[in-house]
Amino acid sequence: MPTRRRTLLKVIILGDSGFVNKKFSSQYKATIGADFLTKEVQIDDRLFTLQIWDTAGQERFRSLGVAFYRGADCCVLVFDVNSIKSFENLNNWREEFLIQASPSDPENFPFVVIGNKIDVDGGNSRVVSEKKARAWCASKDSVPYFETSAKEGTNVEEAFVCVAKLALNRGEEEEM
Repeated sequence: MPTRRRTLLKVIILGDSGFVNKKFSSQYKATIGADFLTKEVQIDDRLFTLQIWDTAGQERFRSLGVAFYRGADCCVLVFDVNSIKSFENLNNWREEFLIQASPSDPENFPFVVIGNKIDVDGGNSRVVSEKKARAWCASKDSVPYFETSAKEGTNVEEAFVCVAKLALNRGEEEEM
């Protein structure tokens, strides 16, 4: 009997910088306290739906806790390359996720890091270098890293394909 694979993958986006939907949204979604959307990603001949939960860096949403994180297949940590504070907070977001979600295998839970807003001021406002971000990712068991512009759509698709592949691999390992 063939193994049934999941096609719906839950992805949590955390960080001090909002990231979803190639556009900026100032609307506050009071019903669940976060932006929630789906994105379809094709890998080979299979279609996956990513169920994306993004707090857009809103501090007031941290209290959502366990219910928000439960069942996540992958966690995306986002920082603004123009803000050293947002980069320095990556450790806090990662630790909070691991505490709240309590994955069965925290050492191997899939994370992806995104340095966002590379388009701002033609890159002149940038304070976190790609080298520094990649070094942080390497220190966390080689977490994949992408530099993006959510506003312009730069590398967004590539990042989500990576997210889907990591989440899918995790799901297949859990089924074994």
